[in-house]
Amino acid sequence: MIVPIELQPSKPVKYDITIDALPKLVYHTKVVVVTNPTVAGLHLDTLLSHIEAPQLHVVTVPDGEQYKTLETVEHILNECFEQKLDRKSLLIAFGGGVIGDMSGFTASLYQRGIDFVQIPTTLLSQVDASVGGKTGVNNKYGKNLIGAFYQPKAVYIDPAFLDTLPEREFAAGFAEIVKMAVMFDKDYFNFLQFADLKDTEQLKEAIRRSVELKAWVVNQDEKEAGIRAVLNYGHTFGHVVENETNYTTYLHGEAVAIGMVMANALAVELGMMKPSEADEVKALLERAGLPTSYSIQDIDDFYEHFFLDKKSAHNSIKFILPVGIGSHRIVEGLESDVVKSVLRRFGVQ
Repeated sequence: MIVPIELQPSKPVKYDITIDALPKLVYHTKVVVVTNPTVAGLHLDTLLSHIEAPQLHVVTVPDGEQYKTLETVEHILNECFEQKLDRKSLLIAFGGGVIGDMSGFTASLYQRGIDFVQIPTTLLSQVDASVGGKTGVNNKYGKNLIGAFYQPKAVYIDPAFLDTLPEREFAAGFAEIVKMAVMFDKDYFNFLQFADLKDTEQLKEAIRRSVELKAWVVNQDEKEAGIRAVLNYGHTFGHVVENETNYTTYLHGEAVAIGMVMANALAVELGMMKPSEADEVKALLERAGLPTSYSIQDIDDFYEHFFLDKKSAHNSIKFILPVGIGSHRIVEGLESDVVKSVLRRFGVQ
């Protein structure tokens, strides 16, 4: 006996991404702001002065990728229960990608789902992590392996929050900008080669173009069944680098920069990218102060980590690779010897 169920979505998902000075935010429900000590010390007073709500509570969690865990999410959940939030309550993620990912995941879990808003304060989260609804946490097996696709109700991107961002964090965000350009838009890549992102208008233009590209991709493929996987260019390699170094040596964007260089080396090996194009990408990353080299200690172990990647299936690794600059291809079924020959170029000498 089969009883079919065919559910139709009650309403389409739609929200705005505002790139401008933070507006006045008025809510008629309980609000919980999730942040970390660094962001709170710099910007919490500014945020709170922009929020009007009948009840407002702040949850501060430790700063760093190593705290992006189920234990931290449980702590946020407990705070929500202590404040007696209901299904009409709201979470606000105020921080970088770690805060956004955990807050969104918590919102998806609390009473089976409450609304949340993203107010990103790092370049990486403004151009990438805050847009598209990917939420989750890490565990010992890898990065973001526990999570949900859960869209925010709104995203507010205020470039003024970047004024206090350390140069290293700014560069990490730039890596995600380069990722978008290499995958989708050669003209954008050319713009970046000569752009001065210390200029506010050029910075806003870079953020706008990255967000528009990300939104275009997510609109076509919310749950990464197809083209959205392309946004993981550099991440298949970069996530292994992060895992091998226990998420403490590199910022996420730094690991992605290394991962892009590795992916480009594989693309060159396969004849999909010219060596000169790979050099252009590497030079742009290095100009921003990003790392582009890494010493793999154990080639076989590094390779085996690929199979924990969320894009891999049926014991086959999917690699997101550039075709020149401005286009891309998803490649799978490569012989291990081909991949390992490229990895050996990054091995301990």
